[in-house]
Amino acid sequence: MQAWWDSLSEVLKILYCIAIPSSLILLLQMLLSMMGSHHDTGVEFSDTSGIDDLDIDFDSDASNTDFIADGSNPSDFATLKLLTLQTIAIFLAVFGWVSIICISSGLHYLISIWIGLIFGFGMMILVARMVQMSSKLTENGTLNLKNAIGETATVYLTIPSKNDGTGKITMQLQGRFCEFDAVNSGEKILQTGSQVLVTDVLGDTLVVEEC
Repeated sequence: MQAWWDSLSEVLKILYCIAIPSSLILLLQMLLSMMGSHHDTGVEFSDTSGIDDLDIDFDSDASNTDFIADGSNPSDFATLKLLTLQTIAIFLAVFGWVSIICISSGLHYLISIWIGLIFGFGMMILVARMVQMSSKLTENGTLNLKNAIGETATVYLTIPSKNDGTGKITMQLQGRFCEFDAVNSGEKILQTGSQVLVTDVLGDTLVVEEC
């Protein structure tokens, strides 16, 4: 081992000192994730905890085309959490190993390092993008009652007239069949089975009126 290490050039020694520790960090993150004690890993992309995130906001004006998409529109790029323990470790590991492979293949070390930087940065952006998309999917999976405004629903339990109490309605919201408490914005009692229109949200209660 000592003979092998001594045979390496200074550039390769530096690259190995970058690639091996960063790879061990990624492996440790993976093992901790599998044991359920940590979430900032290269396997589970739903979290970016580990060190303080740096939000790279390439354009705060949503009317312009930015660099990183927010997940809702491929042409609408917004904020990307680019620097986390996870993405930095991936960048260093990919940069180190790709550069080592290129140098070992006979390429000049400067060209090899540039190739390593390109691959490392590309993988860094890819992982950050996957984290962002995963977060977006999680947000989309959470019911937002404001999405019910303007939708029709069916009265499940009679809804008294305005200010006389609550009833219940059922409706499809974000692809789910849901039941909600509801209050009446009109004076007419809304009977079970009647169709109503959601007009507002008061906390966890929907405001409805007769269709």
